[in-house]
Amino acid sequence: MGCPDWPKCFGSWVPPTEVSQLPPNYAEIYGAKLKGEVVFNSTKTWIEYLNRLFGVFTGLLIFGTLLASIPFLRSDKPVFYYSLAAFLLVGFQGWLGSKVVSTELSPVMVTIHMVLALVIVFLLLYVMARSYKGHLEVEQVSRKSFLNNWLIVTFILSMAQIVLGTQVREAMDVVMKELGDEQRGEWIENLGLTFYVHRSFSILILGLHIGLVYWLKKNSHKGILNQLTLALLSLIVVEIVTGIVLAYFAVPAFAQPIHLTLATIGVGLQFVIWLFLNSKRVFKNQFELVTTTI
Repeated sequence: MGCPDWPKCFGSWVPPTEVSQLPPNYAEIYGAKLKGEVVFNSTKTWIEYLNRLFGVFTGLLIFGTLLASIPFLRSDKPVFYYSLAAFLLVGFQGWLGSKVVSTELSPVMVTIHMVLALVIVFLLLYVMARSYKGHLEVEQVSRKSFLNNWLIVTFILSMAQIVLGTQVREAMDVVMKELGDEQRGEWIENLGLTFYVHRSFSILILGLHIGLVYWLKKNSHKGILNQLTLALLSLIVVEIVTGIVLAYFAVPAFAQPIHLTLATIGVGLQFVIWLFLNSKRVFKNQFELVTTTI
């Protein structure tokens, strides 16, 4: 709630950097929307406003992607239509961001906002992969159906873990308000059942990724799929380590964005691996595949 209004911030296109730049009665004007945090905090304000600026910049880049996809209407229409879908969704995402503010961080709205961001990432990854022209070396894989099912289950449960994470973050807001920064070391133990489910679920997620690496290595030669899967497993291990840091070191601020970013990259990598695993079926004649046989 660093910026209590939208799209402006404290009624201005350039947010204030100090309290003297605000009206004397700003606490009365914005008090209800600030969720009780009436003491101005320039750091929170500029973090929120930069988030909005990056959102606008992302929208412009996606619009550029849409323009670049127009020639594909003659050669590969899905590239254009998926680019269009990403552009429309990023506009909807901006509107949704305003609702996150107006509903004062409603848990449901925050979760939808996060999931929609991931959907846009998947659309862009698909467009990038489909529009690629050239040779792509993909090793042939036996038991592909089994691996596909394993990967899909891993992806679905990873998305569920991210949704749980957004709920933990919302519970954290409540605990922070109740206990204050002085009792930071007690935040975690007051989060309730959602946190413990989220924490325990990470063991299952790790096991699924270890299994994915094992089965893929067993059913294919070394190649791009093995490299991506090993990178994914390494990322998941680091992700769990950041979770441990958050849980046992009083929720240090630096670890929170790292934890969320790694989760986003993780599901993005899962989607890319799925595209590679199913490249012939998904892209048909888009790639001239150079395959290595077992």
